[in-house]
Amino acid sequence: MKNHTKIYLKSLGYDLSDFIPSELTGEKAVDIHHIIGRGKCGEDRIENLMALTRNEHIFYGDKKKYMKHLLINHRLFLQANGVKYCNKWFIEQLERYEI
Repeated sequence: MKNHTKIYLKSLGYDLSDFIPSELTGEKAVDIHHIIGRGKCGEDRIENLMALTRNEHIFYGDKKKYMKHLLINHRLFLQANGVKYCNKWFIEQLERYEI
């Protein structure tokens, strides 16, 4: 299992056998997506990882025009699930991707 998947599962208290919902639609997620891709210095940290369906992963991918949307939705998902995160990181990324 890849490191970023382990981080995501542990942070949210999931097991591989659990139903993992897409953070955008609630449908079954099959991908743990780096919001900021590794090729753009995206880190393996819970703030940068979100569960998506395959179609969502393909659609949103690494497209700058969706970064703000994904970051805001992911932060809300972490809050709703009681996951500790670095709000400073989110603020810095939201400023970076302000359109």
